Amino acid sequence: MDSIKQWWVEEKAKKAIEKLEAHDFKAVFLKDKREAVEEILKYITPKTKVGVGGSVTIRELGILERLEAQGNVLYNHWKPGLPKEEVLRIRKAQMTCDLFLSSSNAVTLNGELVNIDGIGNRVNASVFGPSKVILVAGYNKIVEDVEEAIKRIKNVSAPLNARRLNIDVPCAKVGKCVDCNSPNRICRAIVIHERRPSLTDMLIIIVGEELGF
Repeated sequence: MDSIKQWWVEEKAKKAIEKLEAHDFKAVFLKDKREAVEEILKYITPKTKVGVGGSVTIRELGILERLEAQGNVLYNHWKPGLPKEEVLRIRKAQMTCDLFLSSSNAVTLNGELVNIDGIGNRVNASVFGPSKVILVAGYNKIVEDVEEAIKRIKNVSAPLNARRLNIDVPCAKVGKCVDCNSPNRICRAIVIHERRPSLTDMLIIIVGEELGF
């Protein structure tokens, strides 16, 4: 990334972080994935039970391999070959783990977090249950406000994720939201964090790289 774009990214991230901190979140800007991984590892001992939300961003960090190597219990429902019953058990376990690690679909310049789920385990765990929540977002997920956040999620994140997962929904075919009533619809629950949930310690990491969808 050239110096001019890096300046633009950092200025945008600083504005979001200032508002997030005003809303009682802990928030930090880090330049790259390596720095983000090192920051996350500060909060994880080998005994920490870590829940992992459905997040391309977290997988792109490469941190899960580090955690497995140091012996952490990982509640990761994306492991291939898991039966449906085990996936459900893992999703439920994420809501009572020591630390929940995921991303946010969008971070607004007003200091809000906006997420849309189809199942609900990711948004549930980010509101109540784990005592520590760390959400990581690339700078590409910073948006102006809640309205722009929802528009971005439905017209960028959802179609790309649906296509990645080979889910038979209209947005995966046309590349934008048509507000479908498909039984396979993945946009079912919208959660907006206007402030930090009062019983949850939350750290928001904004990374100066494009991550996830």
